[in-house]
Amino acid sequence: MDSAIAGIFLKSSIDRLRKSSADIEKCLERLSDEQVWTRGAAHENAIGNLMLHLCGNARQWIISGVGGAADIRQRDSEFAAQGGLSKQQLLGVMHQTVSEAIGVLETVEPERLAEMIVPQGHTVPVLEAIYQVVAHFQQHTGQIIFITKVLSGEDLGLFRPKTA
Repeated sequence: MDSAIAGIFLKSSIDRLRKSSADIEKCLERLSDEQVWTRGAAHENAIGNLMLHLCGNARQWIISGVGGAADIRQRDSEFAAQGGLSKQQLLGVMHQTVSEAIGVLETVEPERLAEMIVPQGHTVPVLEAIYQVVAHFQQHTGQIIFITKVLSGEDLGLFRPKTA
C-alpha cells in the first residue's frame, strides 16, 4: 500500500478517535453520575454502557486484534452494567483505552494494513478493523451526544461551522 495514503488513513483514524473522545468528555461535564447511568427504558443503553462498549470494542479490534494484546473482552458485561463507575472513572477507562489504541495505530506500518486478522471471529484486513472501530466510535458518540442533549436540555456547542 502507498505509504502516503496509509499515513493519511492512520492519522485521520487517530484524529477521529481523539475528537470523539473529546466530545464524550464534554458531554459528561454536563451530566451527573446518576444521569450517566440513566436508561430511558430497559431495552436502552445508558451512556455508561455505551462508553464501556466503545472501550471493549477498541480493545478487542485494535489493541488485541491489531496490536496483539490478549483479548480480555467481556462484551455482555458492557451492557449489563447499571452503575458502579463514576463519570470520572468512566472517563479514565476511556482515556486509557483510546491512548492504548492510538499507541497501537502509531506503530502500524503501511504494509500491515492489508494483513488479515481475526477480531471477534471476523477475518478482516487490519485497515478494515481500524475503520470499523473509528466508525463504531463515531456512531456511539453521536448517541451519547443525543442522550446528553435530552438529559441536559441544552445545545452542547460541539458543532459550530467554520466562518470564512
